[in-house]
This record gives sequence, structure tokens and C-alpha cells, in this order.
Amino acid sequence: MSCSRNERETKESEWLIMKNAQQLLGERTERVKKTIAFEKTDRTPVTLSGDAFFAKYAGMKLSDFCADFKASHEAILHSFKDFGDVDGAGNIFGGATGFPLAFYCKVKLPGRELPDDAMWQLDEQELMTVEDYDTILNTGWKNFSDDYIKNRLGFDVDSLLPQLDNIPQFIKNFENAGYLVFATTATITVNEYLGGGRSFPKFMKDMFKMPDKVEAVLDLILQETLAEFRKQIRAAKPLLVFLSPARGASEFYSPKIWRRFVWKYLKATVEMIVEEGAIANLHIDGNWERDLAYFKTLPKQKCIFESDSSTNIYKVREVLGDHMCIKGDVPAALLTLGTPDEVYDYCTKLIHDMGTGFILASGCTIPPNAKVDNVKAMVAAASGK
Repeated sequence: MSCSRNERETKESEWLIMKNAQQLLGERTERVKKTIAFEKTDRTPVTLSGDAFFAKYAGMKLSDFCADFKASHEAILHSFKDFGDVDGAGNIFGGATGFPLAFYCKVKLPGRELPDDAMWQLDEQELMTVEDYDTILNTGWKNFSDDYIKNRLGFDVDSLLPQLDNIPQFIKNFENAGYLVFATTATITVNEYLGGGRSFPKFMKDMFKMPDKVEAVLDLILQETLAEFRKQIRAAKPLLVFLSPARGASEFYSPKIWRRFVWKYLKATVEMIVEEGAIANLHIDGNWERDLAYFKTLPKQKCIFESDSSTNIYKVREVLGDHMCIKGDVPAALLTLGTPDEVYDYCTKLIHDMGTGFILASGCTIPPNAKVDNVKAMVAAASGK
């Protein structure tokens, strides 16, 4: 049966939209790749990372946003077109439900332990004991981890798997709309598993009281997790890999402890990512000014330093120069309390001062109460539209 004229026109229109989106994706991807390599581009790339912000923008309850990955994904994707010429996306769905799998602690969710529109909260307790260190060394990390997630966190992994299976399609949906996804593949540094499971205060004491055992456990976790993560990278072949040291900031540790229990594992993970042909997008929370020089030991122009505005971005550029692309760092307070003109002026100055090798973005995630016009002003400062 032949198509009607209207059907043919609709298909042609959809094809043109898809073609234009693929052209945009190509242009945006090339812009980001050149920026990471400190090559000149037509303009500074700009990305948006937000979860609860887009839920509120779409008029969704946070309880609905957290309960359904697909619904949260659609809310973010459909919102993107309203914010101008954005190059890339950080968050592409609301993943708070899966936080226990990353931080090895429980999470309080809106609509479950919290009111429908309350922000989710990590509920960190001492669920992992000192005796568990020996169990991990004797039986391996995976065996311990599987039991821990099920019986101590009470987390039903099987119920989450159908939602996780949708993530490749979520990535494809963003790419089909012309946006580069910055976190197609993601991980954290291994010290975060113990920091969350033991609770951070207990883990901090362990590093002083039994440093050799803690290091042996972390070495084992690193060996197992990097082997598995390497397989994921080879299967996905991502341009960018998201890596979060989370609570790895220098301000939390003495230099000796930081080098031994944070930097060692961050560096090993970055080197594996780069070895597999990807760019390491380092999500840097907190103040790392004391140890910025260490980042110059990482492969040159193969990483992104994604600052949340706690680390002075000008200090980052001063120390790292053209060794590493910088991403950030529009402060949450400015996006929430500032005016569009103030945001635009801040971003314009930042773009000018940072020069080549800079990607404009919010400092960490766009806060849920950010003003919509402020976010649009941030994008406009980069895109000129």
C-alpha cells in the first residue's frame, strides 16, 4: 500500500529533523573533542547537568521522578530544547534510586521515607564492620559485595535491572536529539565503597588505626572493579567516562593519607580509562587546591577537571595550564539567587579568562531551585544565542 502525501511529508520532515540532529551531534562532539585537545573552536562548549531541576521544570513530583527512570529521562530530554544551543548532557535520567550501588549506604527517597517533593538523602550508617575487611580479603570483593547489597542494604537489584536495561536507549535518545552525553559510562573511586559502608568517620579512623589492612582491601577492590569496568568500556567504546572521587577532596585528609588512600586509586582508574582510549571526565567535588599539581602527572589532554566552584577555577588554570581541560564552574548560589545579567556576565568573564580548553557548565549539578532564566543565561553566554 502506497503512502499518502501527508504521510510522505511527515516522514520527510522526520528524516530532515534526524539529519539536522545528527549534524548537530557531529558539530558538538567535534567542538568538545577540540576543546579537550586545546584546539581552537568556533565557541566555548556548554553542558547541562541536572536532575531535580528538570523535574521541577517539567512539573513532576520528585517521588515520580525517582520512581521511574524512563519518566525522568523523558522529562530531562524534553526540557533540553527549551534551554538553547546546549552541546552536551550530564544527567540523562534520575538515578537516586540506584545510589546505594555506588555509595554502599542506604538512601531516603521522596514518596518513600520522605515527602513527595523532598530531596533524596544518603542515609549513611556503619553497616560494614572492621571484621568485614578480613572477609573481603579471604572471599573477594564481588562475593562480599553481592551479599552486602542484598542483606545489609536490603537492596533489590533484580527490581532495578529492567530500568537499568533502558539506559543504552536513553543515551541513544539524547544523541538522536543532537546532544553529546558526558556520562555514558561511569564509576567512582574505590575508597568511596568503604567510606559509605563503614561511614566516613569510621573509615577515617580505620586509615589511621589499620592502614595496611585498609590499603590491602582497597587494592583488592581496585583489581576486581577495574577488570570489570575495563570490559564495560571496551563494550561501550565511549568518548567520555565519568569518574567521581566524591569525598576525595584534599580538604578532608592529611597529605600523606590523601596520597595513599585517594590519589593512588584515582590515578590508577584514570590511567586505565585513558589506556582504553577514552577521556576521563573527573567530577571534582570540594576543594582540591592543595594537590592540584598531582593532576599534571595524569596523561596530558586526556582528562577533564570538572570543578564545582569550591576549588578556585583560576587556581586550576594557573597550575594545570594546557595540561587538562577545565569544565565548570557556575556556582549554585549564583544560579539560584543571582539575576540573568549577573549569570551572563560571570559566564562571559569566565569564558574570556579561561581561554582555550574550557567547557562552561554549572558547578556540579544545577540546583533544584535554580532560576530558569539564569540557566538560559548561562547557555546564552557560551552559544551567543
